[in-house]
Amino acid sequence: MAMAQIKRATPGRDYYQRKRAAGKTHKEAMRCLKRRLADVVYRTMIHDMETSLLPAG
Repeated sequence: MAMAQIKRATPGRDYYQRKRAAGKTHKEAMRCLKRRLADVVYRTMIHDMETSLLPAG
């Protein structure tokens, strides 16, 4: 998923390039991007869980 992000013009690519410009190596910047993507997925899962638990009405 991270590789697909940096190959195309996405916010993930912008994030990766900012990390590289800040002096991080390719591996370090990829690790940061992977962590950011994992955080997005986790927040989405939590949000979906919270909204699915709301009573229908």
